[in-house]
Amino acid sequence: MEKRGAIFFLFSIFFWSDTFFLSSWTYVNASLYNISAVFAFGDSTLDTGNNDNRNTIFKANHPPYGRDLPGHVPSGRCSNGKIMPDFVVSLLGIKDFLPAYLDPKVTDLDLITGVSFASAGCGLDSFMGPLYNFTYMSTQLDYFKECLNRIKKRFGATNIVENALIIVGAGSVDMFNYYDLHVRGVQYSVSSYHDLLLQNLDPIVQHLYKMGARKIAISGLPPIGCVPFQRLLGAILPIPKLPNYGCVDQQNYDSQAYNAKLQDLIRKWKASLPGAKFAYADIYDPLMNIILNPNKYGFEVTNRGCCGTGWVEMGYTCISTTPICSDASKYLFWDAIHPTQAGNQMIANSLKETVLPQLIN
Repeated sequence: MEKRGAIFFLFSIFFWSDTFFLSSWTYVNASLYNISAVFAFGDSTLDTGNNDNRNTIFKANHPPYGRDLPGHVPSGRCSNGKIMPDFVVSLLGIKDFLPAYLDPKVTDLDLITGVSFASAGCGLDSFMGPLYNFTYMSTQLDYFKECLNRIKKRFGATNIVENALIIVGAGSVDMFNYYDLHVRGVQYSVSSYHDLLLQNLDPIVQHLYKMGARKIAISGLPPIGCVPFQRLLGAILPIPKLPNYGCVDQQNYDSQAYNAKLQDLIRKWKASLPGAKFAYADIYDPLMNIILNPNKYGFEVTNRGCCGTGWVEMGYTCISTTPICSDASKYLFWDAIHPTQAGNQMIANSLKETVLPQLIN
């Protein structure tokens, strides 16, 4: 009897500690932002390690990725340290890192305050899916449903989504493919391809809304023409212009055109989906501001990455034997495409100022 009593006592402590955890997090965050969790969907800018166990070239679970994380251990994040969603949950006072849903170490308690479903290489156009082997957006939504069922089954919680911040970020990979592989360019003009991507984005948002999402931030495109890899290609194609590694202006104009269309779509969602709050997450301006005025923001190098030459290295070509810059905090980009931890923090700080006021009650 004493043994049974001890077991019951320990179970009671565990049960009530979970209940207290739930209520205390809800209280703390409701008093600040009324956001109790963050769920992320999209590409490598939001992937905190979901690709680690996939057979794909889009992986960052090897050194030197993660060099500036605690323990200097690569985590699948495409950076030297934290990425944007990690800073978002930290700024909200929820937790220090946003874990990957497919991380075997993720617990049901982790799910309560949010996870990332994003997959590096993912886009809004599934055309390259079979080659890249990313997790499709539709599959990310399936994982989200599975996640919510786990939360409901374990804790009986049904309002997690209503008080959660939903971040959707995709489209950049599609445009890289459009410019660099030229396959879609045979079928679509830039403008019509933008329309295709946004047509594919609409049912994703509609599905999230049906699942209860009410605070949704949608990321626009960055200044794609200023990404180091695009600078390099822009300098050598179609007519070599080396060593001119300036931004590809036309690609930046295209990014702005897409972002304008996205903002129009967001306005339509606001008008047609009652009870939901939407925000356009501007990535373009914060990055461009740093590129044009690096010293103002504490950066020294904005035209190439910290890893290797900084022009082509990414994923499996950014490895432990690749020369690395001594201080990544002075670089805007970590590899040829992805921002450093410092760059991600600047983006997150900007989103805190521009996005959260549109979503909080």
